[in-house]
Amino acid sequence: MDKPENSAALDVIMSRRSVRAFTSEEVSDEQVEKLLRAAMAAPSAGNAQPWEFVVIRDKALLDKVPAINPYAAFAPKASVGILVCTDPEYEKFPGYWIEDTSAATENLLLAAHALGLGAVWTGVYPDSQRVSAFRALVQTPERIIPMAFILVGYPQSLPKPADRFLSERIHQNTWSS
Repeated sequence: MDKPENSAALDVIMSRRSVRAFTSEEVSDEQVEKLLRAAMAAPSAGNAQPWEFVVIRDKALLDKVPAINPYAAFAPKASVGILVCTDPEYEKFPGYWIEDTSAATENLLLAAHALGLGAVWTGVYPDSQRVSAFRALVQTPERIIPMAFILVGYPQSLPKPADRFLSERIHQNTWSS
């Protein structure tokens, strides 16, 4: 039985790009909830769902982000920042939180694009200085591990999609085939 292709989902995946320049239009609470619902729909090892999220709208906090992560220098211009964290106490299989929170982060990015928003993933973990600084910025308990900081807003412009398919990086059955 042929199954229909979900071209809308593939279009979102293939056209999503990182956005680092935002308009002044605010992202609504309803949109943020949709982003977080999409993030929490991600798969996780043992369905442990070890993620926690800190939604940052406070401009004074966003203004401090470039000092923590120079690759997030545009944070003050974003409508909202979402710090994706893990709580190891939720893990069923220790160490898989990186995959779990990465899947949640990608879902969030795809949802932002599907909603007409722009977003970019800025790295936190494994940089110990960034981890500590984000913990201090949002006052997390010590056990919480900040993994990524996502900046979201309405894009000033949309980068063109890029075809990144590289057939030479595909191996069939064995590496040397």
